[in-house]
Amino acid sequence: MTTSAESSATTLSGTPVVPGVAAGPVLHVRGEVSPDAIARFGDGDFPDADAALGAYDEAVAAVADTFTSKAASAQGAAAEVLTASAGLARDKGLRSGVAKNLQAGQGPVAAVQGAVEQFVTIFTNMGGLMAERVTDLRDIERRVVAHLVGEPAPGVPTPSEPSILVAEDLAPSDTSGLDPELVTALVTERGGATSHTAIIARQLGIPCVVGAAGVMELPAGTFVVVDGETGTIEQGTDPDEARSRVEESHRLREELASWSGPASTSDGMPVKLLANVADGASAESAGGEPVQGVGLFRTELCFLDRKEEPSVEEQADIYARVLAPYSDGRYVVVRTLDAGSDKPIAFATHQGEENPALGVRGLRLSFDNPGLMERQLDGIAAAAERTGTETWVMAPMVATVAEAADFSAKVRARGLKAGVMVEIPSAALLAHRMLEVVDFLSIGTNDLTQYAMAADRMATDLAHLTDPWQPAVLQLIAITAHAGTEAGKPVGVCGEAAADPLLATALIGMGITSLSMAARAVRPVGAQLGRVTFETCEAAAEAALGAPDPMAARAAVRELLGH
Repeated sequence: MTTSAESSATTLSGTPVVPGVAAGPVLHVRGEVSPDAIARFGDGDFPDADAALGAYDEAVAAVADTFTSKAASAQGAAAEVLTASAGLARDKGLRSGVAKNLQAGQGPVAAVQGAVEQFVTIFTNMGGLMAERVTDLRDIERRVVAHLVGEPAPGVPTPSEPSILVAEDLAPSDTSGLDPELVTALVTERGGATSHTAIIARQLGIPCVVGAAGVMELPAGTFVVVDGETGTIEQGTDPDEARSRVEESHRLREELASWSGPASTSDGMPVKLLANVADGASAESAGGEPVQGVGLFRTELCFLDRKEEPSVEEQADIYARVLAPYSDGRYVVVRTLDAGSDKPIAFATHQGEENPALGVRGLRLSFDNPGLMERQLDGIAAAAERTGTETWVMAPMVATVAEAADFSAKVRARGLKAGVMVEIPSAALLAHRMLEVVDFLSIGTNDLTQYAMAADRMATDLAHLTDPWQPAVLQLIAITAHAGTEAGKPVGVCGEAAADPLLATALIGMGITSLSMAARAVRPVGAQLGRVTFETCEAAAEAALGAPDPMAARAAVRELLGH
């Protein structure tokens, strides 16, 4: 068995996402509805197209309710993507496509498959974040068809013993409810470091490798060892050796879990570790972790299901629930609406854009609707005054210094600290001039990587490009961090890269002053930083920046740190 990645007869390689070692039998995810069940169902014997559409509506309601109930028991990223999937299942455009196919004489199953295929083509051609929804669309298709034909929903089987979950790809509904006691590692053939699988695996703390070409060829039940730090999946390892490696990994992870902050290097260089949150519940939960505040409050996630814009007073109430747990001297960084692309909001986003990922999203929504921004800033300011929490505000998708200056003036007029997200390469290249007009910068590595490498985050063939360890991405981060050092102003990282303990050492060495991540990732990152001196972090930065490719960069930093 060979792969395009570095491999041997017994080892496959992919992109490491969550560190840790796990061993066990391969358990494949059942991704398709039984062909026999579909054949038995046939056309469903409905009297007419309207009756068939009614059955579709019933199936969609059941599928969407499943997503919503899972979202209610999840937090952070998991809740975000599940809520978005529920909305996608109920999409009126998708329903119209199904209705059209039914009127043309197709059976319900064919009508659903045809409509989904049409949207898959549209989303794929759009690229960017919209293409990321293709996995979710396929998941919705399988679940709706399963409900129509009377089959259990496809997805992750319940393991009878601790197992390694292997799949071509995993939908948010598959990964959000996993039991880490039974699913000890995740490996997917597709996806990159910023895919939904990767994001949720970090939140769950399960060792994870994505983009491992050829992994689906492993027979079910094959004993493998997964190393989430090196990105390898090994066959033929001696069971005693494997058990020893897993036990050592568990020991190290337990040691990490006992870390209680505050974060600093071993020679006393302080580092701010912050949490990414989506709402009041996730903010309250994260507040109990050893964090010094919130580095990213995604305000748009509060409004995905809203048809009308909330009033200033209602927005203030929502924001206050997030700010309140941090009125003890910690601070919260609020991001203004990052709506658009894969996060449509009825009262804000534009419809029918040819390429939403490069279209009117984030700050750009305020260009022809300035009141939207003004009212949100009024709500944030009111919440800050009510709670007494130190509040910083930043805008997403800022491309020019003029945009940064205009936004900064609005924020400062309300007595708050102003900053911008560095997601567009132009913002990184002009970071020194950005810092002349704002108080801080925050690097969103997910989008910065996608835009710098011109690579869709969900394109399997391009997963090696959508890796934050890419030399060009690291160079843009280093430029931005250096500008912060020169200006004496904070520069943080709030993308998924911040949750990688290995990369965290290099980021701090570049001059990054804060790292914001899923609360579950804070302890491993804090413990790792506490083991190294700032001088070692600088050496890690130099090693990563000097490497020719992501795998070489990881290997160079691991060797430097003695991993």
